[in-house]
Order: sequence, then C-alpha cells, then structure tokens
Amino acid sequence: MAMASAVKVVLGSIAFSVFWVMAVFPAVPFLPIGRTAGSLLGAMLMVIFRIITPEQAYAAIDLPILGLLFGTMVVSVYLERADMFKYLGKMLSYKSRGGKDLLCRICLISAISSALFTNDTTCVILTEFVLKVARQNNLPAEPFLLALASSANIGSSATPIGNPQNLVIAVQSGISFGKFVTGIIPAMLLGIVVNIVIILCMYWRLLSPVKDEEQAEPAEEVVSHRFTPATLSHLNSLNSLEFSHVIDGMVHNPTAGESRNSETFRSRTNSFDNDSQRVQTGRIDSNRSSIVSKENDGSLHTKEDAGSKASLGMASSNHALENGSSFKFVDEKEGALERWKRLLWKTCVYLVTLGMLIALLMGLNMSWTAITTALALVVIDFKDAQPSLEKVSYSLLVFFCGMFITVNGFNKTGIPSAFWDLMEPHAKIDTATGIMVLAAVILVLSNVASNVPTVLLLGARVAASAAAISANQETKAWLILAWVSTVAGNLSLLGSAANLIVCEQARRAISGYTLSFWRHLRFGVPSTLVVIAIGLPLIRA
Repeated sequence: MAMASAVKVVLGSIAFSVFWVMAVFPAVPFLPIGRTAGSLLGAMLMVIFRIITPEQAYAAIDLPILGLLFGTMVVSVYLERADMFKYLGKMLSYKSRGGKDLLCRICLISAISSALFTNDTTCVILTEFVLKVARQNNLPAEPFLLALASSANIGSSATPIGNPQNLVIAVQSGISFGKFVTGIIPAMLLGIVVNIVIILCMYWRLLSPVKDEEQAEPAEEVVSHRFTPATLSHLNSLNSLEFSHVIDGMVHNPTAGESRNSETFRSRTNSFDNDSQRVQTGRIDSNRSSIVSKENDGSLHTKEDAGSKASLGMASSNHALENGSSFKFVDEKEGALERWKRLLWKTCVYLVTLGMLIALLMGLNMSWTAITTALALVVIDFKDAQPSLEKVSYSLLVFFCGMFITVNGFNKTGIPSAFWDLMEPHAKIDTATGIMVLAAVILVLSNVASNVPTVLLLGARVAASAAAISANQETKAWLILAWVSTVAGNLSLLGSAANLIVCEQARRAISGYTLSFWRHLRFGVPSTLVVIAIGLPLIRA
C-alpha cells in the first residue's frame, strides 16, 4: 500500500498517538479521561481529520469479535455466580505443602483458567485469593502475584477465547478452535513449566521462610470475589463513636487501650451482675407479698385445682413444643429444597459451558456459539438477567469499537505497510532466522503499541507474506503472532491488561501490596525472552 499524502500521514499519526497515550497511560495529567474515552477520541479524530469516512469507520468495527467477547464475558459472570472461581480458590490452599507447592498451583490453575475464561477475568477473580493464601502461609506476595499474571498470559495463548488478541486472530484467520489449540498448547505447557522454574530460581529463599507458629495467622476461608471492589461491612453491634475511640487508643497506646477495654468490660460485668441481683430480689419480694396476701384473704387454691392447672400447663407446653418442632421440620425441608435447586442450577451452568467448549472444538462459529451459550445461561437462570448483565464490561466493548476505527485509519496512512515492507525480507517464516526476526518485531510492537493493535496492524500482512510460501505456513504465521503477542505482555507491567489488573487489585485489597514497575521488569525480561524462544519451535500448523 502506498503512502498517503503528507498531511494525512501527520494527522493520522497524531490521532493514533492520542489513542496510544490514552490506552497505555489512561490517567495522564493533561487529559485523564481513561482508555475507553481515549479510544473514542482517537476514532473521532480519524474521521474529523478525513483519514477515513464515517461509513468506513462503521465498517471497520468487527462485530463477530465483539459478539465473541460479549458472549465469553457473560459466561464468565454466570460461572462466577455458580462458584466456579470459589472452587478454584480453594484448590490453591487445599493441603498445601509450602510456598513452592503453592506457587506451582497458582501457575497451573491460572493458566488453565485463563485458557477457558480469559486472562483478565482470571486475574480479577484470583488476585484476592492469592493474597489471602500467601498471608495465611506467612509468605511474601510478590512471587505469587508475578506467577498469577505471567501464567495467566501464557495460559491464555492456548485458545482463541483466552485473550482479546487471540479473538481477533481466530476471527480474521478462520482457524478452527481445535486447530488453534493443538497448534499452540505444546508451547504453552512448556512455557508454564519454564516460567515456574524461573520464578522458583529468583525467589527460592523467599519461598522458604521460617514460620513462627505463634505469629502465624489462623486459616480463614477464602470467599468468592465480587467484580466490585471489596468493602468492609458496618459494625452495627458497637456504637461507631465508641469503636473509633477504642481503635484510636489501641493505635496510639496499646497498653492503655487494653486496660481501658478491661475496665470497660469489668464495669459492664458489674453493672450486669447488679441488675440481675436487683431483678432476682424484686421477684422474691413480690412472690412473698403475693403469698402473704393470698393467705390473709383465704384465696389459696386447693391441691386439686393446682393439679388441674399443672396438667393444663403441661398440655399447653407440649402443644407448643409440637408446633415448634413442626415449624422447624418445615424450615429444614424448605432449606434442603433450596440447596437441591441451587445444586441443580450450578450443574446446568457447568454442563452448558462444557457444551460450548465441545461446540467450539467441533468447529462451529465461535461468535454465535458464545452468544448462544450466554443466552442459554440467562434462560436457565429463570430470573431477571439485568444484575448479571450489569457485570459485563461494556466499556471494554466500546474501547474495542474505537480501537478498530483508529487502527483502520492508521493503516490507511501507509505507515504500517511501509514498516512491514522494510522488515519483510528479513522475516521470512520458512527460516529460523526469519522467525526470530518476526518474533522480535512482534515483541517490540506489542510493548510499544500494545498487543491487540499490533495484531490488527500486522496480522493481515504477516499472513499474506506467509501465504506466498504455502497455506500451511500462513496458519503457522497466525499462530506465531498469537504466541508472541500474548507472551510479550509479560515483559513489563504495562505490556498487558492482566498485569495492570493484578497490580491494581493487589493495591486495593485489604492486605494491600504494591507491585512496582521495576520489580516486574526484573522478572519479566528474562521470563518473556526465554519462554518465547523455547515455545517457537513447538508451534505447529
């Protein structure tokens, strides 16, 4: 494709630069509008600058990709409601044998979950689980957070539904679900093993702490994480002002806080004892006065009357006990019925999701299969779907719409074509050197322009170059693009949305931890380069 006019090249580059800055740095001081608005701004500038027409902008939006993305997000919401991720969280801590065993479990569970439910969803759900389990085992959070994010990225490369760039590749290339999985899964499995080894080598000593039995925290149950940030419930049992004074005293003077609490407890206990003695004394005096008055008036009942009243009281109490036991039996029966309904519903959710995976493996249309599965889960739920549909990230769908328009406009400037024409002679996919050059180009662009725009910019060109060799090489080129662009996200903290999700979720958690850019880079560079290099020879078309 020939270069456009100089004016269009400059204006198109400005529009794409605005999109890129907003996508990578969504809270820049001069325009903190976020990724979604930045994506729409870039698309609007492409139309205003007349790089593309409004009709071309609408045509650039890839509806099959949006449908597949929407369907997988809805399925993930219902799986979360069916406690799928709660069970995955419990698997992390079940009979754990120390830090190294725990790290291996996190890597494996994160990889498998990401391949089936997307890497972003996995990181949103499991970050809080990982922090809790690390804290319970008196272990540092850093190696486990790195294991979660990096394994989620590597694992998501194995399926077309694992991450957004794979969705784009699967739809544009037409590669079937089964062929995609069989082509990349050997590289993914070996990549997970190598990634585990790298993390163990870097954090071997930190994963073997001397655990203090007295200071170790008691095991707490890991509950299912909601998509909204966790909040502390109100403490209704205590007066809020009194509770704040107690906490303030314990923070500034722990000894004084303890003595004040003990004094408060004694005063409350003494007052309770005095009240109970006062009540008992009042009851005794009233009983005595009533007996004396009854004796003076000659109104004491005979033994027969007392016996009849006692029998009547026993009968009424027995009747009350029978009613209470019947109510209890009805409650238990209703509770058991609700549990069975819940179990049946969860089983149906798992079976429908399994049916979706089977349909994808059979080669059915991925977009419509995901949408059909989502609607089937809505019908099975048999209630208003609005609360579940509200959890879908519609901002992500809008972001993709703006990105499609922006990238399409940037392609029309001719800059991506000129860049590929420069690199194509050295990136032939039928030679080992050419594959390494191609991988290096994808790696750099994925960290500079992000992985999804890189796939949109280079995908068709890389595939066309490989198709000139053979149809088999074209499929291999698409799979290499999927593998490298996905694993490249591990290079830096900004390389993947999954990395940013883990970092942000960890920072917001109750036991907050901040994963710095440089700490991630120290691990990400060797892990990314080694995993990509050993995985490339295993990719087969």
